[in-house]
Amino acid sequence: MQLKDQAAIVTGGASGLGAATARRLAAAGARVAVCDMNAKLAESVAAEIKGVAVVCDVADAASAEAAIAAAAKAHGPARVLVNCAGIGVAKRVVGRDGPMPLADFERVIKVNLIGSFNMLRLAATEMSKLAPQSTGERGVIISTASVAAYDGQIGQSAYSASKGGIVGMTLPIARELAQFGIRVLTIAPGLFLTPLLGGLPQEAQDSLAAAIPFPHRLGQPDEFASLAMHMIDNPYLNGEVVRLDASLRMAPK
Repeated sequence: MQLKDQAAIVTGGASGLGAATARRLAAAGARVAVCDMNAKLAESVAAEIKGVAVVCDVADAASAEAAIAAAAKAHGPARVLVNCAGIGVAKRVVGRDGPMPLADFERVIKVNLIGSFNMLRLAATEMSKLAPQSTGERGVIISTASVAAYDGQIGQSAYSASKGGIVGMTLPIARELAQFGIRVLTIAPGLFLTPLLGGLPQEAQDSLAAAIPFPHRLGQPDEFASLAMHMIDNPYLNGEVVRLDASLRMAPK
């Protein structure tokens, strides 16, 4: 995918993995819409990369439609969508106060899984109308799963289910959108130094890092962004879920 002067959308773009990806895309010459619920942070990142900030609740159909329209008004229809928006709530199915509230499970599924699909379906529709580039491509869509889709821990039932859904929908959607020259991919990151983990005490961060075979540290958001950029750049990569976890699955139980 040729990125120079092309429009791109990054959800969850105000911080962490999304912000790093937005910066990489802008550095490659793309015009980036930073979509996030946090307007202040989104505006800060957008100003830094000379993009546009768009407030968006990915789990809401109307909000997502408005975000896609606002991004297109600013930069034209997007050829790239990177879904980084997501939440993670750790709760046991059976806790001290009884069963996990169903609303808690539903919220994680709605934001992570339905939100990713929501943005994907809207962006893909607009991409399908674009003229193909010289490679035959009309667009690239990358979603964010997690190693929890494969190796979920106690308390991650909702999170693992939501990320497993993203993994499961990647290939069938890639097969469907191939007719339009739209590639669909997913990254499954391991333990990354995002705002969620960055807020933990250093001792807790070190304990998590010790479980990683090599290198013995948490992943950096720019390493996620680097993989996203390779996926966008490589036209023969399609329908894949790539784990980015420093072989965390090899860690001793």
